Amino acid sequence: MNMDSCDTRIRAYKNGKTFDQCRDIAESMNPDFKKYIEDEGKIFWTQILDQVDHDEIIYKLTLKYLRRDGYDIGNHKIPEVKKF
Repeated sequence: MNMDSCDTRIRAYKNGKTFDQCRDIAESMNPDFKKYIEDEGKIFWTQILDQVDHDEIIYKLTLKYLRRDGYDIGNHKIPEVKKF
């Protein structure tokens, strides 16, 4: 392995977190987002972005996991997450 290549397992993202830490944070926040969606019907992308402190990696992972778990994560014209 070339020593100059990036090792994604230890690369630090925003605030010095590794990708694995970002993944864990996103997973840990999703139950709260799901409860909000259950209570309110939907959550806007901007609300998620605020909750993750504008950390782009955690934000994208959060949306990915919500989609994985059966939620409609919308698109650029409908920037909201709701149940199908």
